[in-house]
Amino acid sequence: MEKLLFGTAYYDEYMPYDRLDEDVQMMKKAGINVVRIAESTWSTCELQEGIFDFSHVERVMDAMEAAGISVIIGTPTYAVPTWMVKSYPDVIATTVKGRGIYGARQIMDITHPVYRFYAERVIRELMKHTAHRDCVIGFQLDNETKYYGTAGKNVQEKFVKYLRRKFQDNLDAMNEEFGLDYWSNRVNAWEDFPDVRGTINGSLGAEFEKFQRSLVDEFLSWQAKIVGEYKREDQFITHNLDYEWRGYSFGVQPDVNHYHAARCLTIPGVDIYHPTQDELTGAEISFGGDMSRSLKGGNYLVLETQAQGYPRWTPYAGQLRLQAYSHIASGANSVMYWHWHSIHNSYETYWKGLLSHDFQENETYREACVIGKEFQKIGGHLVNLKKKNHVAVMVSNEALTALKWFGIQAVSGDNGEMMYNDVLRWVYDTLYRMNVECDFVWPESDNLEEYRMIVVPALYAAPDDLLLRLKQYVKDGGVLAATFKTGFANENVKVSCEVQPHILRECLGLAYDQFTFPKKVGLRGEIALPDGSEEARVFMELLRPQEAKVLAGYDHREWKHYAAVTRNEYGKGKAYYIGCMTSEGVLRNIFKRALADAKVPYPEDISFPVIVRKGINGFGKKICFYLNYSAGEQVVSLSGTGIDLLTQEKVQGTMTIPAWGVRVTEMK
Repeated sequence: MEKLLFGTAYYDEYMPYDRLDEDVQMMKKAGINVVRIAESTWSTCELQEGIFDFSHVERVMDAMEAAGISVIIGTPTYAVPTWMVKSYPDVIATTVKGRGIYGARQIMDITHPVYRFYAERVIRELMKHTAHRDCVIGFQLDNETKYYGTAGKNVQEKFVKYLRRKFQDNLDAMNEEFGLDYWSNRVNAWEDFPDVRGTINGSLGAEFEKFQRSLVDEFLSWQAKIVGEYKREDQFITHNLDYEWRGYSFGVQPDVNHYHAARCLTIPGVDIYHPTQDELTGAEISFGGDMSRSLKGGNYLVLETQAQGYPRWTPYAGQLRLQAYSHIASGANSVMYWHWHSIHNSYETYWKGLLSHDFQENETYREACVIGKEFQKIGGHLVNLKKKNHVAVMVSNEALTALKWFGIQAVSGDNGEMMYNDVLRWVYDTLYRMNVECDFVWPESDNLEEYRMIVVPALYAAPDDLLLRLKQYVKDGGVLAATFKTGFANENVKVSCEVQPHILRECLGLAYDQFTFPKKVGLRGEIALPDGSEEARVFMELLRPQEAKVLAGYDHREWKHYAAVTRNEYGKGKAYYIGCMTSEGVLRNIFKRALADAKVPYPEDISFPVIVRKGINGFGKKICFYLNYSAGEQVVSLSGTGIDLLTQEKVQGTMTIPAWGVRVTEMK
């Protein structure tokens, strides 16, 4: 990228009246230099089968090109038109709930040959109208693609073929590995394979979900090849990956393996939504950004984030600007809002854009004008920011799926369950609030040795070769911090019959064979809180140290002989094991010890609500972002001298950050 992209999704076809020229002028005033169009308008582009009308796309491209605003074209395949479903109703996905009914978006079977035929045709027609245009800088494939639960006959037939390849047509091997003798689930002939939607077998069910995720990889790759036939060398291909949704972007997406799906992209894209007002912490921005940056080891595009969003997200003064710089601080080369104007009809009427329903300037728009001007002024110092982090967090879709089948029971009396993403965010958020920047790695990653410390949350399902690599990583001098439920089952969710923790037992220097749910179980030891108030939470493994040193034990009459947290020296490295969930304070104490062992530098005197993010810009200069996620002014100490890029003032000694404010320094 030559500059930071600052933009918005723009839907001229949704407008209640013609105001394109006025919108362009307001965009120019705000410093907007890119818009994203076309990705949700199949029925507008193809009115009936084979009857195309791209006039609204042409009209917007003409206006943007004249104004010097770039355009990203989205393929319109994530919402199918009525005429297709009327003629071919079985393009709607069959899920565990049966055949869907037309209405919502993302309800189709992405493998269906009829859907694929029409999707390819509309993509090709769209590309003919757009790829040659000077204003078009790239293409977005589909929109937040997932497999949408598709599990119809054709999908299950593909799954059986997949299993036959995996087990080399050996039914006995499959039955044994998945434990299908249980409750007479054994399959003795491939033609007898049952409808997987009804399975109670976690191994088979998890494997089917893994297969369903692979459908997304294939679908996006298929689209990328079509787009690649038309795009110029200077145009990129991206996709807006999204995360598990808990009212906002929360954790690893269960229905897509981002690491696999991103392989067909020239640059990853992401949608990140998060709480604001008093709940704004920046953790979701950082989490989504770090994961997106790690996918291909470089910069990424924020294709969607909120301007106003939900009414409960209407930002306080300064928060829109703080959020924008938070994205850039993680390595994003763009900040793009969903969307330009608030829509006057249908499902997302009250998901507000930069402009409200009256199209007039408002406080959020005026703050966007400030951001746009600043990006124009200093964006050359922030674009293509590079990071070299020493800590990585390992994430696994397979572990996530396995723990969906075998969830961790919450505290006694609570009917909820602790899932994989809860454990992941527990460790990630603690590192974030300590100002320890990190990357993400996946089970397939071959660069573990690049990191001084690797944190492994709840890696419940993992192949032996991965556990052996982690063991070797420690032996060679790395620092490993693993949590409960790590290494318990293999990649097929088959629990090991060895003493736990299986292959990691020697590395971790401990063993256990029992676990339970804590009830009034305290923690005692050198990393416990000094006031003695800390209790084990959610889940606890009864650890028996062998070579490992005990950092915390259980303060309970029955469990006092067992360890809760341990540290072991193995080879040249160190291995920490956290056998129960703790408070952030205790986890912070564990990480402090581990980071010291790993010789990882971080600003120990600065922690949340001030977040510090660093990188190297294209001029080879160190850029530091100081982000204040609080309603009060904060003062931080600086090491060295530099220039505040926003004010051009020299900074040294101490620096004040206003409420919900940001300072960006270029250090000497």
